[in-house]
Amino acid sequence: MEMKNNTIKNNLILTECPRDAMQGWARHIPAATKAEYLNQLLKVGFDVLDFGSFVSAKAIPQLADTKEVLKMLDLTKSKTKLLAIIANTRGAEEAVAFDEISYLGFPFSISEIFQMRNTNKTIEQSLHQVEEIQRLCVHNNKELVVYISMGFGNPYNEPYSAEIAIKWVHRLVQLGVKTIAMSDTIGVAKPENITYIFSSLIPEFSDINIGAHFHSAPFSWQEKVEAAYTAGCHRFDSAINGIGGCPMAEDDLVGNIATENIVHWSNNHNLPIGINMPEFWKSVDIASGVFIK
Repeated sequence: MEMKNNTIKNNLILTECPRDAMQGWARHIPAATKAEYLNQLLKVGFDVLDFGSFVSAKAIPQLADTKEVLKMLDLTKSKTKLLAIIANTRGAEEAVAFDEISYLGFPFSISEIFQMRNTNKTIEQSLHQVEEIQRLCVHNNKELVVYISMGFGNPYNEPYSAEIAIKWVHRLVQLGVKTIAMSDTIGVAKPENITYIFSSLIPEFSDINIGAHFHSAPFSWQEKVEAAYTAGCHRFDSAINGIGGCPMAEDDLVGNIATENIVHWSNNHNLPIGINMPEFWKSVDIASGVFIK
């Protein structure tokens, strides 16, 4: 895909997602190891660090120590803001109590089946949760980030179209949500659909932060990133080494887009990303010692 520009006026906004990488990791990662890795990532200068979650320890045992890890993080010299994932109002009430956390992330699936599996609530029940969590965020000076999961299709033969995805963005904006990440949960997004969705949403909602959380096979990440960027999206989520993703994808190759790929791509197109490159590559080296199979 031919890029429209070689430069942009504003930096790309990058969210590094170690939480997404860690949550499904089969081997237990000790809290001290998590904290050491996260503290290294805080030196890189990412805009946002998706670091942990306030969800049921039974559902996500790997992240049951999020509060313990948070106490070990050194935020004094970092510009990076912390994001924690929550799945309900109870989790949000826990998360907003921590001054260190700036963003709460809520997975809102436009697939009824997936939303029930993920949060044990229907879409309409989840929409009510969004209302409650948004009020909590406003009251506690946090920002809610809603992930439109299954935003580019689902594996359940449920009705899907780009218009359905766009409709749900409208509903969320009406509730006061200011940051929305269109999420390719199972790695099925095609450039045409990506282009249509972002080129429809971004001009209409110029005051809303609309980003991309793509899961992808290693050979198709670039066409997704370039389609979104060319359509006006400058916010991207990724994870070092491409670890993470969704087990519903039923394909071991479908994971997060590797941050290394985003960095190389940005450099190749002279797009500023504002990170400390030596600290970034040090983080890549350290990751191999964190994610041990």
